Amino acid sequence: MTAVGRPADPIDDYVGTLTAALHGPARAKARMIEEIRGGLVDTAAAHQGDAVPYASAAREAVREFGAAEELVPSCQRELTIAQARHTARVVALAAPFLVACWYLARTADRAQAGEWSRTAQMLAVHLAGVATVAALLAAVGLAATGHLARRLPTPEGLPRAVAWAGTTTSIAMAVATLMLAGACLLATDWPLLAFAGALAAVSHAVVAASARACRQCARLVIAQPAESRLRG
Repeated sequence: MTAVGRPADPIDDYVGTLTAALHGPARAKARMIEEIRGGLVDTAAAHQGDAVPYASAAREAVREFGAAEELVPSCQRELTIAQARHTARVVALAAPFLVACWYLARTADRAQAGEWSRTAQMLAVHLAGVATVAALLAAVGLAATGHLARRLPTPEGLPRAVAWAGTTTSIAMAVATLMLAGACLLATDWPLLAFAGALAAVSHAVVAASARACRQCARLVIAQPAESRLRG
């Protein structure tokens, strides 16, 4: 029974179970849930007649769809691929910014000397390396989850690879933020460096959140087959 004393809607219960169990990009998840709800409503409408109440028709529609727990693995795999593509896109956008941070650090470094100069140069080299690797992994992730996904199965390890590429990129963005903040204290063109540092901090937050979501989705996909085998 609902809070107002009316019987619970079987379709709402079914959709609520799926919504709680699935994780992925908000838009892709909302679109998937809406498609499933629409299918249930259409099926219930097909069963409903003058002598068949809505509740019975809805329960029959849910029965034909199968248990929500049985639908979760396939839906979660689809959402995990969508999350991997989203994270790869975020990393692809962040990689050029890492190169820009590397350039700014080297530019500021030319006017400095001493320990800071050596540290900044070392960090700048690492940033350039991370940017290159991240861009390549992001390109692979976008290709494997885009047009190629229509012809070839998506590699099982791809979401995890993209997730850790995003994690590494987010760490590099954090390092870039600290490096640019340090450069601000010594450089004469500090407003530009401060602006770049602020953008690096924002980019770090965006990439880190997307990578964290991708890791969570990848763990769910790995765990679900094992649970299915145990039930079998």
